Amino acid sequence: MPQDETGRRPDLSDLDSFAGVDELGAQGYEDDDDTDPELNARDTAFDAGGGARGGIGGIGQLGDNLATGPVPDMITAEDAELHELDDQGVPEAYGHPDGPEARRELMAVEAELNQRWPETKIEPSLARISALVQLLGEPNRGYPVLHVAGTNGKGSTARMIDALLTRMGLRVGRYTSPHLQLVTERIALDGHPISAARYAELWHDLAPYVAMVDGAAADGVAMSKFEILTGMAFAAFADAPVEAAVVEAGLGGAWDATNVADAEIAVITPIGLDHIEYLGPDILGAAKEKAGIIKPGSVAVIAEQDPEVLKVLLDRAVEVDAAVARAGSEFGVLEREIAVGGQMLKLQGLGGVYDEIFLPLHGAHQAQNAALALAAVEAFFGAGKDKQLVMEAVREAFAEVENPGRVERVRAAPTVLLDAAHNPHGARALAATVAEEFAFRRLVGVVGVMAEKDARGILDALEPVLSDVVVTRNSSPRSMPLEELNDLAISIFGEDRVVAETDLQTAVETAIALVESSDDPEEALAGGGVLVTGSVVTAGEARTLFGKEPA
Repeated sequence: MPQDETGRRPDLSDLDSFAGVDELGAQGYEDDDDTDPELNARDTAFDAGGGARGGIGGIGQLGDNLATGPVPDMITAEDAELHELDDQGVPEAYGHPDGPEARRELMAVEAELNQRWPETKIEPSLARISALVQLLGEPNRGYPVLHVAGTNGKGSTARMIDALLTRMGLRVGRYTSPHLQLVTERIALDGHPISAARYAELWHDLAPYVAMVDGAAADGVAMSKFEILTGMAFAAFADAPVEAAVVEAGLGGAWDATNVADAEIAVITPIGLDHIEYLGPDILGAAKEKAGIIKPGSVAVIAEQDPEVLKVLLDRAVEVDAAVARAGSEFGVLEREIAVGGQMLKLQGLGGVYDEIFLPLHGAHQAQNAALALAAVEAFFGAGKDKQLVMEAVREAFAEVENPGRVERVRAAPTVLLDAAHNPHGARALAATVAEEFAFRRLVGVVGVMAEKDARGILDALEPVLSDVVVTRNSSPRSMPLEELNDLAISIFGEDRVVAETDLQTAVETAIALVESSDDPEEALAGGGVLVTGSVVTAGEARTLFGKEPA
C-alpha cells in the first residue's frame, strides 16, 4: 500500500491524498477468490447453447460463435436486389457497437473485472464508491434518482417505473442486477441495454480513477466489481444525459454501493429472507439494512410487508422526516382479472383510480409490483389527491412492459416457461401464478439451484404444481451438486417423480420428452408444459438455449 513521506497511508475521504498514486499500479484479486455467479453471472452464458449444436428441438438456433454471443443478423438495403445465392444480404458493417469486435472487447473487460471481488464478497463501507464518484465529479447527483430495494420484485418494479417515466416523456437510465444473459443488461438507457462497445468504453474511461481509489485504500480493500459497475452506471447516466435514473440496490441497502445516490423516491418491495449468509437470518435486521435507502426529505413508497417489517421501515421514515405511501393504505390493487397474455388491472394510485390497465405479465405479485411502480412515479411527479397522471399514458406504458425471465414463455407445443425465482418467497409466488393462470395437463419442472440457496424451500413451494421434476446444474461453479439436489428432490417428490441430468440442455430435452410421453394411448398429449427455474443463472442460460436476445 503506498505511503506518503510521513509514512501514513492515504485517506479515501481526502481527495488530495490521491496525488502521486500510480494509476496503473492497482492489483486485481487472484483467480481462486470466491465468486458468486448467482449475482455476478458469467458473461459467457451464451456458451450454454453448446456451440454449433445450439437450440432446443430445432427452435432458437444460436449460431456457431457462442464465445461472443449470437451471430449478428445479416442486413441489406431495402431496395437492394439480391442474387439468388445471396439471399441473406451482407454482413453488418465493421465496428457495429454490438458486433463481434465489440463483443470480444466486452469479454476482455469482463475477464479483467472478474479478477475483483464479486458482489457477494462484502466489505461494508461506502468509502470506495464515494471516493470514485467524487473523482468523477459526482455523476450520481446530476439527475433525480428513484431507488428500489427489497427482497423480491425489485427488477420487475424497476422496469415498470422505467416504462412509466419514459412514457411520460423523460429520458431514463436504469441500473439493475443481476443480469440474465449479458452484463450490459444492467445499465439501460431509453429502455434498452447499453451496447458492448459502450460498456467497454465506460470501463476504460473509469479505469484510471478506479486505480487511484485502489491505490489509496487505507484498509487494503480494492474496489469490487459491483462498486465499479455502479460507478459506470452513474457515469453513463450523466453522459447521456438522463432526466431520471431508476437504481436497484444489489444486496441490502444502507451499505450497498448504490446508496451514494440521494434518492428522491425510495421504493421498498416485499422483504423476506434471502442472502442470509450476508444479511443474517433476522428479517428485521434485513429490513433495517434495506431501510437505509430512505433519505432525509424523500418519499418512501412501501409495498405490503409483515407488520414488524413495516414498523422498522416507518421508524426509519420518521427518523429522517420522509413522507410515506403504503400499499393497502394510500395505494393498491383494486381489481385484477386474468387476461390473454397477462392481466387487466384497476389500480388505486396516489392521485386517483386508474382502470383498464393491461399488464402483459403473469401473477398477482406482478399486479402488486405495478401498483408500487405507479405510486412511485406519482410521487416523483408530485401527484396527489387533485393531480393524476395522464390515464392513457399510464395504460400505454404498462402495456409495453417487458420482463425477461419472469414467467416468460419461450416455446409453444409444449409450452416452456422460464422464471428466475431463486428463493422460497419467489417460488411460492411462481407456484401460485402457475396454479391460478395456467391449466396444464402435465407440468414438468427443470430446477437448477445455487449451493447457498434454500433448495428445500424452493422445491417444497413448487411441488404442488409439478407432475415431475428434472434436477440439474447450470454452468456456475457455485451450482448445487447434482447428487445433493437430487436427494432433496426425492425426499419431497418421491423417487418416481424425479430425474437427474448433468447439464441444462439435456434436462430441458428430458422434460419436453416427459411431457410428450404417456403410458396411456388414450390420453391426449396437448396441454403439457415445462417450467425452468431455481436460479437467475438457470433462467438466463435457458433464455440463451431458446435463442432469446439479452433485453
